[in-house]
Parts: sequence; structure tokens; C-alpha cells
Amino acid sequence: MSSSDPSVPVPRRTALDALHRSLGATMTDFAGWDMPLRYGSERDEHLAVRTRAGLFDLSHMGEITVTGPDAAALLNFALVGNIGSVGVGRARYTMICRADGGILDDLIVYRLAETEAGSSHFMVVANASNAQTVLDALTERAEGFDAEVRDDRDAYSLIAVQGPESPGILKSLTDADLDGLKYYAGLPGTVAGVPALIARTGYTGEDGFELFVAPGDAVRLWEALTEAGAGAGLVPCGLSCRDTLRLEAGMPLYGHELTTSLTPFDAGLGRVVKFEKEGDFVGREALAKAAERAAENPPRVLVGLVAEGRRVPRAGYQVVIGGTVVGEVTSGAPSPTLGRPIAMAYVDAAHSAPGTAGVGVDIRGTHEPYEVVALPFYKRRK
Repeated sequence: MSSSDPSVPVPRRTALDALHRSLGATMTDFAGWDMPLRYGSERDEHLAVRTRAGLFDLSHMGEITVTGPDAAALLNFALVGNIGSVGVGRARYTMICRADGGILDDLIVYRLAETEAGSSHFMVVANASNAQTVLDALTERAEGFDAEVRDDRDAYSLIAVQGPESPGILKSLTDADLDGLKYYAGLPGTVAGVPALIARTGYTGEDGFELFVAPGDAVRLWEALTEAGAGAGLVPCGLSCRDTLRLEAGMPLYGHELTTSLTPFDAGLGRVVKFEKEGDFVGREALAKAAERAAENPPRVLVGLVAEGRRVPRAGYQVVIGGTVVGEVTSGAPSPTLGRPIAMAYVDAAHSAPGTAGVGVDIRGTHEPYEVVALPFYKRRK
């Protein structure tokens, strides 16, 4: 089938596409976007983020703006978290669920502004693969609320600088108060002359920032960050090392650790569901039952597995003890930091304690030995 076949969707390109190609990036189709997988060695990119700094294009993420007098009430109804309690300039990790409690996506919600007239301004950031689903669900759930849901995916490019050197690099380009910017907070500022929402968030387990800017400013900002970070060892990084970084940090990935067949309680993330908030919310009844089930009969637990050998487990491989299947791998990869293959897996609660003996992963018929460990595999020194 030729690439000119109209039945084959053409991947979307970010504002930084030509720049990635000029840097020799290996590109890949990810959630309908042409994205850089790696520029050189994914191991080198991974270790740069752990020890120095890495630069990422995350413009495939889905930004949805929610505004109006009832914006907070709408988000409290549509999502499982208590969004009404998020202060201006702060962000919250939360989820959007179906009526049956299944996870549609995990999200970060920023409260950007509050007007004197009582209108709120939120930005919801969805995963690229689920952005349309989340937009459709929010639009449908907005009925009856005095609030507007707007698709702003084309309004933003998203550039992240992550790693221990990232605060110093960014400080050289902005007069925004980065020292006062807490984790999961955001503020408007100017970076290298470019207006940006500067957020102290990320998906690597390191300190870092995500910069939301107009697509027309993306190249200028990327080049300024590259220049400012040259002496600090900053390197461009692709999606491949982003995946190993988040895996080491024990962060769930939608489609792997989170799916519509799991509730937040099944995923060990019941803490994001806030039953105490006022009013009803989509999935409340089903999630209350899921919480009861989890308390009475613990579901499978998400654990870390560290290989004793060199073979890498992949999503879908079975976790076994003495010939009995006790779980399933959700994500697996070689860990550049640990120097051994690692995996996250859902296993029966009875076999989830760190140090559980006799655990193996069925890799093409051979039960490879693995050690059960608590997540995350890696935690940065504060």
C-alpha cells in the first residue's frame, strides 16, 4: 500500500519537525504524530536526563481549555478528582473514568486564572492517544454547565527540559521566579523572549519543567534552550528514553498500566478518587463499589520486577510461580540506571511483597528468574 493512499492517515507533524530531522532523529508514528524516537543512543539520552539534562518535544500531548463560571463544577463532575480545590497556578494529577469506573485517561489539570466576575480558566492535558476521547467526553459532560470546552491542541507546542541541570539552564533564559515554583505548579512567564506557561511537571522522575508556547515560537525556544544548555550537557531526547525514564520512576503509562478494563482502585491509584467532594461525578457509584471490592478482596498489585538475567520482559508476558500464572507484565525494558532489565507487572496480592521468592517471567517458554521490588525502581535525591 503506497503512502499516497488516501485511506492511510498522514501522521501529524509538530512545529519542530524539520529541526528534529536536521538533528538526525529517528522518527516514529506515535498516536498519529510523527515523533522523534531517538537522536543517537537512547541509553546516552536516558543517562543525560538522570545526570545532566534532556530536551523533549512533547507537542503531541492534548491540551483542552475549560472556561466559564461553572468550569470547576464541570471538571468536578467529569473527573474523579476534586478540581474545585486546586488553587490558581497549581496543577493536579487526576483521571477521567467511564460510568462503569474504567479509566479513559490520566490527566494533569492546571488552574490558570480566576476573573473578578467568577469565571475560571483551566487547562486539561491529556495523553496524545486519548486526546479526542477526553475532548468528546468533556464536551458531552458539559451539558447543563455554564462552561466552554475548547480543543486547544493546535494552539500549543510543548517543550520539556528535564534533569538536575534544568533549573540552572532555564534560569539563564527567564526572570520568572523558578525557586518559588513548586512541583505541580505553573506560572506565566517569558523564556528567551517567548511567552510561555512554565510548569514544574514532568514524566522522568527528575526535576524539570514543561513549557507551553505558541507553535510559531517553538523553534526559537528549542534553539535558545539548546544553546543555554550546551555547557551543562543538555542533549535532545526522544520518546524511547522518555519511556525508560518513566518506567524507572514507576510512573504508569496509559494502554499499559492503565486501561478502560481497570478502575483507579485496580491500578493501585484509588487515592486520586475523591468521594468527599460535593455533588455527583461520572463513575461515582461504580467506583464506590470498586473501592469496597478492593478493601475486601485486594486486586492484583502493581509491582516492580528486576531481572536476575539479561532477557527483557515485554507487555503481556506472564508472571509465574512454580508453574502457576500469578500476574502479567505491563511494561518492560532494559534499565540504563540499574544495568538490568526491569518491568512493572500486576501480580496477585499474595505474591506482591518485595522479596517474594520463586517469581519468574515466561519469556518464550522459559521461566526467567525475577526479583519482586517496591516501586519506583529509581528515586532522585532531593
